[in-house]
Amino acid sequence: MMRYLVLIAYEPGGWEAATPEERQGYVEGHAAFDRFVDEHGRRLSGAPLADAETATTVRHAHGETVVSDGPFVESVETIGGYYDVELADLDSAIQAASLLPPAYAVEIRAVIELDASGEKVG
Repeated sequence: MMRYLVLIAYEPGGWEAATPEERQGYVEGHAAFDRFVDEHGRRLSGAPLADAETATTVRHAHGETVVSDGPFVESVETIGGYYDVELADLDSAIQAASLLPPAYAVEIRAVIELDASGEKVG
């Protein structure tokens, strides 16, 4: 099994602007994703995230720590939630992600697991 982080990007306000039918489509898309993952792997965690305007970014520059309000990427779309899943391979992760609502852009990233010494596990 491989571990993947499925990052869900959307345009802020999309849920509020959605019709009841579109909202039902979002719920059904997530349910289809969950069913696929349950059948082909397992879900380790997942959650929606608070609005990007609540984000705080910490950077290090020229020996100083700089803290700023907002996400580190300025974009119309923002990361609105995630799933941390284990599936057989990238093809399975793509198949699961394709079940999520079409209003989302979804990024799939393999998770690199490290032991306490920082060495790659697996």
